[in-house]
Amino acid sequence: MFEEVKLERITGETEIRVSLNLKGKGSADIDTGIGFFDHMLELFAFHGFLDLEIDVEGDLYVDEHHTVEDVGIVLGQAIARALGEKKGIKRYGDVTLPMDETLVQVVLDLGGRPYYLDDLEFSREMVGDFPVELLAEFFRALTNNCGMNLHIRMLRSGNAHHLIEASFKAFGRALDQALTIEERLGDSPLSTKGSLKEG
Repeated sequence: MFEEVKLERITGETEIRVSLNLKGKGSADIDTGIGFFDHMLELFAFHGFLDLEIDVEGDLYVDEHHTVEDVGIVLGQAIARALGEKKGIKRYGDVTLPMDETLVQVVLDLGGRPYYLDDLEFSREMVGDFPVELLAEFFRALTNNCGMNLHIRMLRSGNAHHLIEASFKAFGRALDQALTIEERLGDSPLSTKGSLKEG
């Protein structure tokens, strides 16, 4: 049902190539140049049962911002394209996930209306080579380009690595949940409007 997508985006700041299969086996081949970010995207793919390849050449000599945000842009566009007309999917995902002492809830809607909100609080500015403030930049870029409503709630704080890891894992699980086929819908989208193209 879902189209396998390959996208490329080249600007003066980054060159990004993405290959995405929304209903895969959780395999990932990620190289953004930012080790911790690579790891989080691998976890997202594995726990969301996506097949995901991302290759980036970014201006990391400036800082990590352009790379992280632009990956969000292209990944959001790839998800949107792979979803097509969203016929028959359950549309909503809601997953609460623990990572040691941290607890995170991710709720999303693939209804076509972009919105992002989180209340994550971090105890440090960097995790490895990843500035924690860029988490929001990544997810905001992704939701804006996918037409996704995404809320990430911190139910219990703690280690910054654990908090971010729980967020990416829960995001993968929630997306997989939203992509589940609802047989009672038949060939229709889950909307009284009859379309999920623009919410």
